[in-house]
Amino acid sequence: MATINDHYLKLKAGYLFPEIARRVSAFAAEHPDAPIIRLGIGDVTEPLPQACRSAMIRAVEDMGDRAHFKGYGPEQGYDWLRGAIATHDFQSRGCPIEASEIFISDGSKCDTGNLLDIFGNHNVIAVTDPVYPVYVDTNVMAGHTGEANEKGEYGGLVYLPITAENQFTAQIPSQKVDLIYLCFPNNPTGATATKAHLTAWVDYAKANGSIIFFDAAYEAFITDPSVPHSIYQIEGARDCAIEFRSFSKNAGFTGTRCAFTVVPKTLTAKAADGSDVELWKLWNRRQSTKFNGVSYIVQRGAEAVYSPEGQAQTKALVDFYMENAKIIREQLAAAGIQVYGGTNAPYVWVKTPNNLSSWDFFDKLLNVCNVVGTPGSGFGAAGEGYFRISAFNSRENVNEAMRRITESFKV
Repeated sequence: MATINDHYLKLKAGYLFPEIARRVSAFAAEHPDAPIIRLGIGDVTEPLPQACRSAMIRAVEDMGDRAHFKGYGPEQGYDWLRGAIATHDFQSRGCPIEASEIFISDGSKCDTGNLLDIFGNHNVIAVTDPVYPVYVDTNVMAGHTGEANEKGEYGGLVYLPITAENQFTAQIPSQKVDLIYLCFPNNPTGATATKAHLTAWVDYAKANGSIIFFDAAYEAFITDPSVPHSIYQIEGARDCAIEFRSFSKNAGFTGTRCAFTVVPKTLTAKAADGSDVELWKLWNRRQSTKFNGVSYIVQRGAEAVYSPEGQAQTKALVDFYMENAKIIREQLAAAGIQVYGGTNAPYVWVKTPNNLSSWDFFDKLLNVCNVVGTPGSGFGAAGEGYFRISAFNSRENVNEAMRRITESFKV
């Protein structure tokens, strides 16, 4: 008789976003004429930049020409895309990252989970709370945790609360941990990490032999010039950090799929015999075995992001969504609702009014306002009493959603 991976049975009943979709679908079935506005899942709504579309069209034509046709590409990504990323995203900011240290993938969500393949089963793992659920669930699937308690916290994980009381910063733990998930600008709270805060984390990681998994998927939305865009802007981070980036939000690639992970060649971890092993070699081996690369067409589209036209067009996209965030933040605040974030990230973190629970506020917002957001408790115990509203939608929908919410919940 075939057996299953029993660790999957430890997962909570439903991943957050499918549960949201289930509730919204049930409501829509009962109220087919309800004008639902979705500000929940962080999916973009605006078209791909023209520069990316044109590059992809040219790439499709290449695929119709025997002289330029591409079959299997390099699992690590084409050199011309890796080089463009290294130059524009890292070296231009003084980060000592080379093209060969960049691995093109089909999504940061995938990479943050797949990376666990190259790490052992006895690491002490730290996550923030609230947290992007994928970080936790992939560790549960891999057998790195115990069971969840009544608050949804899994045994074996070290939780680092990020709350209003600590300005939504990830406090450095008093105990030693081995793997650390950090996401800044933060999903879901919209908070950022200062250079001093990231420096403290790098110093901690180097002192303890820890590895930081730094998710910078929203770095393009940083408006404060003093806020680092990459952990590699911090001296010494090459020796203790892996960084994840994505084209999903800045260039609208959520449905096109292209991202990348940076694994410096100077980064090592311990083997069972105590020897140091280069993580770059392990990740390269893993990708070469389990991944066939991102399509030539998509990578040409991603390359176009770094053209002068692509830079202008992606900036316009980011500015559009950040204006949405400003509208959400300012209108909710004017209505007396406490809000955070929305200045360096496309998410506004809302304190639920009238002491409503996160899911009660979700249901009320859906039923009364026909607006969908994301319950804070779905991101962890410290998210209870909060709610995430996404700026990814049309201006018309954002304005209408704010009108409905502020009229219904003015306090």
